Amino acid sequence: MAKGRVSRIFVHALPGRPSRGMLHVGLAAFPCALGRGGIRCDKREGDGATPRARLPLRRVFFRADRLVRPQVLRPVRAIGPEDAWCDDADDRRYNRLIRRPPGPAEERLARADHLYDTIVELGWNDAPVRRRRGSAIFWHGARDGFTPTAGCVAIRIADFAKILPRLSRQAVMVVR
Repeated sequence: MAKGRVSRIFVHALPGRPSRGMLHVGLAAFPCALGRGGIRCDKREGDGATPRARLPLRRVFFRADRLVRPQVLRPVRAIGPEDAWCDDADDRRYNRLIRRPPGPAEERLARADHLYDTIVELGWNDAPVRRRRGSAIFWHGARDGFTPTAGCVAIRIADFAKILPRLSRQAVMVVR
């Protein structure tokens, strides 16, 4: 990848494969997984779609027990065992980081697999939060084979180390 800060990340689906895509950062391109519902303008809770939108990068979360702190110009937070994301549209904390005791909960951030070793919180349905318009839209690690997500954008965990240091403070992800 060329040197310099990048302010826009572009994401698009591959022709004929709505849940697979490419993520472009400057002149570099990376394969990515998208939501099982493809890319949609009218995102709803539980539809499995990745929202077609300009998504500001909010915060970066990481597993301090597995990775070193990412080099990025965004706020960074280590994931704790009680961290979860509220995806209950009837809860007043909908689409926000919450604390839960270990065990079953909403969108648990401390996962046994490696999908959430690095998470970038994307600014979807958060200013203001609207009920049932979708929650927990992240940029995170992909499964082997880039199988579909529940609406997030997913790349190889190793690719985060190449991309995050290049991003400007104002970086946004444009999903189209």
